[in-house]
Amino acid sequence: MTALSIEPGRLDALGPTGPYRTRSRSTVPDLAGNPVAELSLVPRLYVQRTMAALHRARTLPPGERDEALARAGRLFATGPVNGLSAEHYQRMVSRVSGMPISVVRAATDAIARSAAEAYGSTRWARPYGAVDDWRDPATREGRALWVRRGDVFAVHAAGNHPAVHTLWLEALALGYRVAVRPSRREPFTPHRLITALREAGFADDQVVFLPADHAVADDIIRGADLAMVYGGEDVTRKYGRHADVLPQGPGRSKILITGEDWAPHLDVVVDSVSAQGGTACVNTTAVFAAGDPRPLAEAVAERLSAIPSLPPADDDAVLPARSLADARAVEKYLFDRVGDAEILLGGDGIVDDLGDGIGVLRPAVMLVDRADASQTGIELSFPCVWVAPWSPGDGVEPLKDTLVLTAITRDGELIDRLMAEPTISNVYIGDQPTHWMAPWVPHDGYLAEFLMRTKGVIRA
Repeated sequence: MTALSIEPGRLDALGPTGPYRTRSRSTVPDLAGNPVAELSLVPRLYVQRTMAALHRARTLPPGERDEALARAGRLFATGPVNGLSAEHYQRMVSRVSGMPISVVRAATDAIARSAAEAYGSTRWARPYGAVDDWRDPATREGRALWVRRGDVFAVHAAGNHPAVHTLWLEALALGYRVAVRPSRREPFTPHRLITALREAGFADDQVVFLPADHAVADDIIRGADLAMVYGGEDVTRKYGRHADVLPQGPGRSKILITGEDWAPHLDVVVDSVSAQGGTACVNTTAVFAAGDPRPLAEAVAERLSAIPSLPPADDDAVLPARSLADARAVEKYLFDRVGDAEILLGGDGIVDDLGDGIGVLRPAVMLVDRADASQTGIELSFPCVWVAPWSPGDGVEPLKDTLVLTAITRDGELIDRLMAEPTISNVYIGDQPTHWMAPWVPHDGYLAEFLMRTKGVIRA
């Protein structure tokens, strides 16, 4: 990996009165273990005072928010922020996270588009009969008024992909003041984005950057009206019953092919597994195929095996990298859970040692012998897929608990059942990759469904 010739930098907290450097700091290393930045970790009292300041702050008018978001997106993607160019930022993220540089660049563009479209995107979630302002002439006859459920929104962000920071921009567009607790693995994206938002017109008490250890993290949530939390099964269990917390857990996205001629769909399967380095919740984790799934699994393994192992900074890199120790830990986690599955790709190891303590995570393809095999629920942040048989008798049950299901089928009755299944968040019919997204299509529901509510209004 080509190292950046810079000294370790500072990532100060960004509070309601500006940057704040703390005594307690965490080193952010690159994949080789070299220190890249010192991240300030805020204490509990600072969090409590910051959240109180957000509650006291006044929200910008809608038009000003919209314009400031668009300016911030442009600045984030193209301009220097805190003296750091966009290219330097992107290489920094690739260097510390192991994300291919092409994926980081695409995520940068996605964040800029999301900022420009954030206000408009929230309109898709607004009920048809609702208005935004009680002064709207329609309220004289009685209307639903679309209002926030609170004023302060907290985000416990993930570090697996920079594009996780596209979603909470909608909360800012709706008038929430936002507190982001970054991942200590990759804090550069939210720090740059929040700095850009402030430079674009949002006051310091509108959006804050609060790095914190686990002992203080819950204070950020307690201090907010609503919160969104990323994480694994532990996060889902901890917050799943909290009406004011929206957990963002594993995606376990899947593909179902009900016809026995899978060959025309091979490109979609491979793309769904490997795009974005296989790191996103919308990447395919399991493929269910009618008939004998072995030929499909072997074809997927052959295609994925041809992906080269390259350093993340290489423009042609596709696969994610980790520190060699972390990569070996992922490999062990996978092999400890393979059970009776047959490994078609990756059985000799999934880690390519690039030297300098860096390992590329190579694809893995496993074949299981039944649709209800528990292994199909294992999701890892690299191209890792389980291929299983499926028949009409298996029904919808093995397809549950899915963020995105691509259903390649002409069975309208089956599609009706998939649409009605509450644990399947999105159903794409036909040759659509599971990672396809658009602003007007909900991800895990519209975020604005969680942030907003309606109240009845009529005036004389």
